[in-house]
Amino acid sequence: MKSLDTAIFGKMISTTALYSDIGGRLYKGKAPAGAEYPYIVFQIVSDVPEKTFSEDFEDILIQFSLFSSASSSSEVENMFSHLKELYDECALTITAVSHDVAATLVWMKRENATLMVEENTTPSGTQEIWHYAVDYSIMIQTT
Repeated sequence: MKSLDTAIFGKMISTTALYSDIGGRLYKGKAPAGAEYPYIVFQIVSDVPEKTFSEDFEDILIQFSLFSSASSSSEVENMFSHLKELYDECALTITAVSHDVAATLVWMKRENATLMVEENTTPSGTQEIWHYAVDYSIMIQTT
């Protein structure tokens, strides 16, 4: 849903803490090859329609993946703290974009967060990367 993507980007730019943590490097789907750390990638994991007799909803699971190449976890944990401040139970302005449907945010709740270390192979060798995967459940009412 393009309008939700726009709202997520818009919310990120409206803050200074998380945006400055990542130097504005927020990507949808995947980071470009050779992207500088730290950065965040977000993607929709699932989007399920929910209908009542009179209302239409979208039940969306979105994941933010926070990446840091710092030697300790402090940088990625700081990013996680700022992500929570920004998106936990937040308000999003979701407006119709092109052929997209206008929607009203019902809730945005953090469902899960996992901190891990991954190995990234580069031409100069292997590098350990901190990765915080954070899932949010989003319920929107479509109009």
